[in-house]
Order: sequence, then C-alpha cells, then structure tokens
Amino acid sequence: MIKKTLVTLGLSAVLASCVFADDLMMATTTSTDNTGLLDYLAPKFKQDTGTTLKWVATGTGKALKMGENCDVDILFVHAPSSEKKFVEAGSGVNRKQVMYNDFILIGPKEDTAGVFGMSSSEALKVITSKEAKFFSRGDNSGTNKKEIALWKEALEKVPEKENWYVQTGQGMLRTITMAAEKGGYTMTDRGTWIKYESQKGNTNTMKIVVEGDKTLFNQYSVITINKDKCANVKPELATQFTNWIVSPQTQKFIGDFRLLDKALFIPNADK
Repeated sequence: MIKKTLVTLGLSAVLASCVFADDLMMATTTSTDNTGLLDYLAPKFKQDTGTTLKWVATGTGKALKMGENCDVDILFVHAPSSEKKFVEAGSGVNRKQVMYNDFILIGPKEDTAGVFGMSSSEALKVITSKEAKFFSRGDNSGTNKKEIALWKEALEKVPEKENWYVQTGQGMLRTITMAAEKGGYTMTDRGTWIKYESQKGNTNTMKIVVEGDKTLFNQYSVITINKDKCANVKPELATQFTNWIVSPQTQKFIGDFRLLDKALFIPNADK
C-alpha cells in the first residue's frame, strides 16, 4: 500500500509539473516558422531552460497587434521602423536584434519582363511599364511593408488598383506558389526562398532576378511585451528567451541552420 501511495504521489507530481510547466507565447513572422527555424530552436531552448516555446506565425503587422492586445509574451519580427514605434509607444521593451537575411525579387526562369540584374527600383519600374504580373502578400507583414516602401521609392505610389498587381492576403510560401503558377514576380525574404527551392527541387520554375541592394537588408529582432501595459504577460520568461537567443551558442545554432547547403539567416546579435 505504501509503495502504491508513493507511486500515485509521484505520478501526481509529474502531471502537476506538466500542467504548470512554464510556457512562453510568441508572435512571430511567417519566415521564422516556414523555414523551420523555430522547430529547430524550440527543443534546444526547452532543453537549456525547461521552458516550452509556443508561437503563432503571422505577418509582422498582426504580430505587433497581438503584442498591443497582450495576447503574447514576446515578439520575433522584422519590420524595424514599426518595431521602434511599438517600443516608443510603451508596448514593448528590451528590443534586441538577433539575425538578418535579405529580401529578393523572384520571377519566372524565362524572366519575361527582362529585369534580371537590375536594381529593385529599376525592376519595379519595368514590371509596371510591361504590366507583368506581380504578386504582393498584401497582409501588412514585414515583407509587405518593405515591398510597399520599394514601390513608393520607385514610383512614389503603390499600384494597388492595377489588374496586374495581385494582393494575395497569404503567407510567403503560398504567395511564391501563386506567382509561380501564373508566371509572375514577387518579393520574398531569402530564407523562405531557400525553403521553397528545397521543396520544389527540379520542378522549380522560379529564379532570383534582383538581389544585393543595400535597401533589401532584412533585420529580425525580439521584443518583450511591457508588463506595465499587459499585467498577464511573462517578462521573466521573455527575458530568458532573449538572453538565450542572443547568446553565442544559440547564435551559432542560427548560423548553422542551412538548407541546400545555404544559410537561411545570419546571426548578428553582437553587432
């Protein structure tokens, strides 16, 4: 009877620890999820800290809104100007840069608009003049925010009402797929493009047509939700994750994360 009681008590303790285990809730951009980076990092974070990382992948605009609504504990996003406004408004604290990649323009391998090797501004002007199909996420994501800025730089406006400009309202992988199906162009982050390449293999009909502009730099950062505005959040766990992801060991994990022998993200927490 004593042994049975001890076993029962032991089982109860295990169940209780599962129920009350520390969970950190994150809102993040689709690229950290679609590429598999978070699936790769989350078990390592759990092993090192005992904390379970859970996340919702959406556009950066929606992620910031989830932070404002106190729905998450931390953000992992890539729209620096919007992030800085978020912090300045008092909604977030302890913004730390983590890694970067770059944005690229991709299109059909035949490059029907003839924009290969151009600057992003030149390419968008040619796409406009030829009315080549262009697929925009149209979802206020970090990628969409950058795309809008590039259109304004090239044309001083966004061609939202043009028939050849398609707003998908979808994530990045789905938008690339739609562009490929219609022989059109789109803008993506390099990490998601590499993921797409790895999935399509020899059936891939798309290629990079524009890359390398300084303006295409794509920084990712984490932001802790301000407990002064959101009493329900867990800043201690958010700080734990921030310290973990900017640590030299985790930065090396990020740098080692590759597909097709290509780096999807470059760590830069120490810059």
